[in-house]
Amino acid sequence: MERFATWYQKVSTDVTTRAQHIKLLICDIDGVFSDGSVYMANNGEELKAFNTKDGFGLKSLMNIGCEVAVITGRSSKIVEDRMTSLGVKYIYQGMETKLIGYEKLCKELSVTPSQVAFIGDDFPDVPVMKKVGLAVSVADGHPYVKEIAHYCTVTHGGKGAVRELTDLLTMAQKGETFITSHFEGSST
Repeated sequence: MERFATWYQKVSTDVTTRAQHIKLLICDIDGVFSDGSVYMANNGEELKAFNTKDGFGLKSLMNIGCEVAVITGRSSKIVEDRMTSLGVKYIYQGMETKLIGYEKLCKELSVTPSQVAFIGDDFPDVPVMKKVGLAVSVADGHPYVKEIAHYCTVTHGGKGAVRELTDLLTMAQKGETFITSHFEGSST
């Protein structure tokens, strides 16, 4: 994983091995796909900013056969719209207990915990992170979340952290040159 180390950081053999077995990536939204800020318009409308790098990474990961899901404690139309536009089929919103969504996904997709990666940033993500084969924290995640994670991104939430993880999964599963030879020219 020399190229990955050049782009982001050195990865342990344990993390690389875990990444090779992942068939499902589950992502939190606030603090992971966004920087955690919630913008409220005068009419009460909620706004979020999403990074297109993360979107490209998700589409690339799905193109190699890895399923993607989101589980978030909040509910918003903007999340539904963004994830649907990226082709994400499994969108669980308003889930204060994320473990319920995780268990439903594992059953529906017939995956074992070792085949699941989860990326989060705060305490509501911990129960799922303690169950999965590859637990990931964003760089600006809560210190405890970073402490229990198998891997911590160098990229902050909302700034490409999901992309860093999708690059890791793709490179671990398909080789480091696959990513630069198969995804040029696509857009999000």
